[in-house]
Amino acid sequence: MDKSQFVNWFRSASPYIRIHRGRTFVIQVSDRVLRSDGFTALVHDLALLASLGIRLVLVFGARAAIEACLEERKLDSRRHNGVRITDPVVMGVVKEVAGRLLLEIQAGLSMGLGNTPMSNSAIRVNTGNYISARPLGVIDGVDFELTGVPRYIDADAMTGKLDDGEIIVLPPLGYSVTGEAYNLSAVAMAADVAVALQADKLVYLVEADELATMTDGRKASQLNRDDARELLGRTDEHTDSYLYLKHGLEVCINGVERVHLLNREEDGALLNELFTRDGSGLMITTSPYDVTRKAGAGDIGGILDLIEPHEQQGSLVKRSREKLELEADHFTILLRDGVIIGCAGLYPYPEDGMGEVAGLVVHPDYQDTGHGNRLLDEVEKEAREQSLDNVFVLTTQAQHWFQERGFLEASLDDLPMAKQDLYNYQRNSKILVKSLKR
Repeated sequence: MDKSQFVNWFRSASPYIRIHRGRTFVIQVSDRVLRSDGFTALVHDLALLASLGIRLVLVFGARAAIEACLEERKLDSRRHNGVRITDPVVMGVVKEVAGRLLLEIQAGLSMGLGNTPMSNSAIRVNTGNYISARPLGVIDGVDFELTGVPRYIDADAMTGKLDDGEIIVLPPLGYSVTGEAYNLSAVAMAADVAVALQADKLVYLVEADELATMTDGRKASQLNRDDARELLGRTDEHTDSYLYLKHGLEVCINGVERVHLLNREEDGALLNELFTRDGSGLMITTSPYDVTRKAGAGDIGGILDLIEPHEQQGSLVKRSREKLELEADHFTILLRDGVIIGCAGLYPYPEDGMGEVAGLVVHPDYQDTGHGNRLLDEVEKEAREQSLDNVFVLTTQAQHWFQERGFLEASLDDLPMAKQDLYNYQRNSKILVKSLKR
């Protein structure tokens, strides 16, 4: 993207940048991604994420390239239950292919950010022997030889490099204390790394047909752990889809809150998933995607992003940032994946048994989806907890919406005296009151 496109993107993504800065993401890609036309775009996106303060670990697979190299050299590679048996000859190919792919990734990330305001940002890449491994061993009488599984992940050493702003790139290899190298599953290894680091997100870039299988062809979807278990139970265990779901569910059980499975062929899928409200793939989550809570001083920026357009249109009374910071505890916010998509305030007049509902706003993308009702319910619940008998609202644009939810038209005399004194006759707001008595 050119500089003007980047600036526009940055503005729209700014709420998510604030949320994601300083978080740790583990991203797993197959070598099909690395060998595709989308490779340059992917490394550009990774460099952008790193420049924005997101801590990145990239785990790459090498299966397709290994198969191609073995076929070219007319070498046999046996499998058992879908897992490669890695003899010393095959291990030589694994090392060669993994080393070549690692160099290509490092070279790609060295390209920087091109024609953007961050073009001078230096992206440092780190790789190392962070993964100790052991042999997979003998299963069903079959010796898997140099095929291994992680034994120990040096999370502390990796954290130090991430703290220094480096991108960690990990090949599908592990090492033993005796100096042997083992061929590891990149999908399983990424899951183990995410758990060891207690990462905020694990992202798998998968094939389009695999994602379609997991989402039943829908563009985007969200699963909680129970939903993921149900889907796993009806997925063929001999498919890659099963492998992604299995490890995605495991990491959620072990403390990683979000697992994202994205179509690796979709241009910009990674940025769309992280910096738009609804994403573009399948997400497995351990906690509710939409949550409501009381606002704090750190939420003022997100509240302002919501209400400022309405202030400019005149449908809301303008509030300064300073005033909002003082009144933050009056507001309830609705968040989707950590980003504020709605807010509503309650200003109590306890001596009159009334409370004012103010600044109820839902982002345009989520209007007419029940989010406004949810916010109003939360405010009314809070009013009841404060022993208020009625709530009122002054509105110039949303009279019918409130009336459909039990508010009745009232007069200025029905308001608390302190509010009557502040009534703006020039705005000529409609006055609506709702009884909370049951």
